[in-house]
This record gives sequence, C-alpha cells and structure tokens, in this order.
Amino acid sequence: QLRLVESGGGLVHPGEALRLTCQVSGRRPDSYAVGWFRQTPDKEREGLSCVSLSGRTKDYADSVKGRFTISKDFAKNAVYLQMNNLTMEDTGTYYCAIGTAWYNQAVCLQRSQYGDWGQGTQVNVTA
Repeated sequence: QLRLVESGGGLVHPGEALRLTCQVSGRRPDSYAVGWFRQTPDKEREGLSCVSLSGRTKDYADSVKGRFTISKDFAKNAVYLQMNNLTMEDTGTYYCAIGTAWYNQAVCLQRSQYGDWGQGTQVNVTA
C-alpha cells in the first residue's frame, strides 16, 4: 500500500533553513516522480519543485529557484526539499505527492500530475 509521510516542518526565522522529508513506502524509488507543493489559506496549492523517476531531472518554481533544492534518496526511499534563506512568504503547509501514470516532467508543477498525497507538514517563518 502506497504511503507518503512528510516531516521536517517547524517554526523558523527569516533567513534560516529547513529540510523537509517525504518518506515513501509501498513503491520502489525508481518507479515514481515526486512533487512538493505549498498551500496557504488565501492561495491555491502551489507547485514548488519536482523530481523525475530517475532523480536526475529537477524543476523549480520561480519563487523558490536558487533557494530550494529537491533530491531523491534511493537508499532510503525518500525525497527531500532543502529550503534555504526562508522568508515569511514561505509560510504554509507543505505537501509531497507521487506522479500519476501520465506524469509529464514538462508540466510537473501542476497538481494534475499527481494522484497520491501526504498529509502535509507545517512551516512557519516569523520575524
């Protein structure tokens, strides 16, 4: 049974860093692509970053490019999102998701590419 569990959220100050983990079970690590999304009360769920099945192709939203890094750990069957230089605008609930059978890396920041989601982890960036 496929299961995704996010962890690593917390309360930090602007300029600090966090690393989020998406622990996957029930699926081989070379069989799925993963996306990270963020949701706030006043915005739709926003695609931030995604990594391909092989782990070699990665994409980022403009809002996080240069600050966030996605990586896939095949040994641990996990995907990480390293978030550096956090700002208050990064506050939100962060979700990871597994790509569907029709996953297309070219549009990997779109919610439609994902079918299974974790429960989310909260990130709060406060002054």
